[in-house]
Amino acid sequence: MDMDKLVSLCKRRGYIYPSSEIYGGLNSCYDYGPLGAEFKRKLKEFWWKSMTQTHDNIEGLDSSILMHPRIWEASGHVQNFSDPLVDCKSCKARFREDKLEPGTKTCPNCKKGELTAARQFNLMFKTFMGPVEDTANVIYLRPETAQGIYVNYQNVLTTSRQNFRSVSRKSAKLRNEITRAISHSAHANLNRWKCNTSSNLEPTMK
Repeated sequence: MDMDKLVSLCKRRGYIYPSSEIYGGLNSCYDYGPLGAEFKRKLKEFWWKSMTQTHDNIEGLDSSILMHPRIWEASGHVQNFSDPLVDCKSCKARFREDKLEPGTKTCPNCKKGELTAARQFNLMFKTFMGPVEDTANVIYLRPETAQGIYVNYQNVLTTSRQNFRSVSRKSAKLRNEITRAISHSAHANLNRWKCNTSSNLEPTMK
């Protein structure tokens, strides 16, 4: 099915709406409508009950979206959490080079524009904490949820007072994904949301 038709169907049914649509939409960002919000709530509750509450040896956790930047330096995200980005010089569409056919030089969107040389594009959203915007106050919006489990492992171990098998969590993550749509267009791949909820289990260290 064509992606625009799928988004239109989801909108008519009340599952998702393009975010900020009255201002032209925002690339790869969506809002949950009445049915979508209820579906998401029930899915999250089902996952939490089946993967956490029904197991005596699995502990739950919900960590902050904002974490110390040294966490992302230690995990390699600051240096390596990136994709190769190319732009069309004509229609300005953007693509991940590794998702194109090898040797592609012409834009797959407009079929005529020349593509720029690839450059690395970091997928983390960067912002500043505090009143001054300088390098000392740089902080990142969490692109993955597992790090909250890693840095809280000892806390969970101490407070749970048991040798648990896994730590579970479901929370939001934000990634500045490269999407085919031109900046601020709402028509982008539904699989590449910039803000979504992720659920995962992390086994304990042996």
